[in-house]
Amino acid sequence: MNTLIGIIAGFACIVVSIMWNGADINGYIDLASIFVVVGGVLAATLASFPMSALKNLLKVIPLAFKSPKSEIDKDIKLILDLANIARREGFLPLEEAVANLDEPFLKKGIMLVSDGSNSDFVRNVMETDISFMQERHSTSQAILLQMSSFAPAFGMIGTLIGLVNMLGNLSDMASLGPNMAVALVTTFYGVILANLLFTPMAKKLKQLSDVESLRKEIMLEGILSIQELENPRIIEEKLQSFLSNTTVKQMKSNSASDGGEK
Repeated sequence: MNTLIGIIAGFACIVVSIMWNGADINGYIDLASIFVVVGGVLAATLASFPMSALKNLLKVIPLAFKSPKSEIDKDIKLILDLANIARREGFLPLEEAVANLDEPFLKKGIMLVSDGSNSDFVRNVMETDISFMQERHSTSQAILLQMSSFAPAFGMIGTLIGLVNMLGNLSDMASLGPNMAVALVTTFYGVILANLLFTPMAKKLKQLSDVESLRKEIMLEGILSIQELENPRIIEEKLQSFLSNTTVKQMKSNSASDGGEK
């Protein structure tokens, strides 16, 4: 949500600054300029990336406008519950414990442990899963960053088109000023799209990807610890070492609060 608020606030600042000294906002609106920038960016992006990557981008773009939900405390609690089951009853009951689990990564790892796979195999399979996830995420981020570089370039192309048209009509001196304004507004569009839309979205997706990678790294460490039948208290300390002191304190505070309510 903060991404959407930031983008709207950015556009609002631009509009207010334009109108601050009584300028006409209509002078900054030109459909031909919008067409060359937006159409050019989309065409260049289509030519640069496979359709499968572009379809995936359309699926993940809405995520950039959502606030990330911290599920790490719930992940750790679930891992500790599974560790207790493994120490009391062995690995086979774990399969039933994760049968209805919504988190596919953790479920997959626990099922491998339950099937008797060795730790090296489990680590290799799960790390490969993480690696491919990061690759998929990085592709979407790369597309947006590339669009960010395309936008100013097509803005400049639109400006050059406007200048050529203007210079081809020098006999009409009255039209020079308006034609120059239209030429420059195309660059204006390109810079805005690059710095207020594409780049912030790419950075937000990078942040979300980092959080998801951290979650999976914690899960993997928890899965391997369960396989070694480590003490749940030791597992908790190990998993919390992935987090900042502030996050750990917040988790403990939430845990104490939940205990108080019960």
